[in-house]
Amino acid sequence: MRHLFVALSLLLGSVSQAHAQVGVHVDVGVAVPGVQIGIHMPAYPRLVAVPGYPVYYAPAASSNYFFYDGAYWVYQGDTWYVSSWYAGPWNVVEPYDVPVFLLRVPVRYYRQPPPYFRGWRADMPPRWGERWGRDWEARRAGWDRWDRRSVPRPAPLPVYQRSYAGDRYPREVEQQRSIRAERYRYQPSEPVTRQHYDAGSGRGEHGRPDQGERRAPEHSQRGEGRGRGEERGHEHR
Repeated sequence: MRHLFVALSLLLGSVSQAHAQVGVHVDVGVAVPGVQIGIHMPAYPRLVAVPGYPVYYAPAASSNYFFYDGAYWVYQGDTWYVSSWYAGPWNVVEPYDVPVFLLRVPVRYYRQPPPYFRGWRADMPPRWGERWGRDWEARRAGWDRWDRRSVPRPAPLPVYQRSYAGDRYPREVEQQRSIRAERYRYQPSEPVTRQHYDAGSGRGEHGRPDQGERRAPEHSQRGEGRGRGEERGHEHR
């Protein structure tokens, strides 16, 4: 009888654990390309430049929501996600592949910081090495050191996406890619962003743009403040 009780306990524990995993699976998102992660952005968000960084953040968002290198980024739980459209679908980014300028953004610009951020200095980046371990720290050595006088210019804001809200939002990935290729000419510089853009985006062999696609001109993208510090940037309408 005792053995039967132990077996039943183990079985129920396994079922409970599976249910818990399913709950996380639904709420946070699955680790496959093109997922929904529970980030509800009904319209193109107001994006504000992080001073001294080529990164924007969304101060009114109820999530850790950023724009960098021509793409949107969300940090949720212990996972970074990327999308070329403001409301997804999202792709998982491994900790080893997150661009350094995103990692460097100070804690104060995380609108929904996870509990383990508590006690960390608001004017400093999160302690990623402490969170992700020695192996990560060894492979990403130097991520928190850079010449602040040579920060790259921010990517242009894809404000053309303001026209796509509610029922007009393109849910199909191919439709998103088609609109972006027509309306947004910026070419990402980060390997992980290029990989996300190149996947099925109609590029030629080895990720080169097909004939007719061209690189964005190297105009100044700093812009001037607009209403409560919003950066105009070099916007693509």
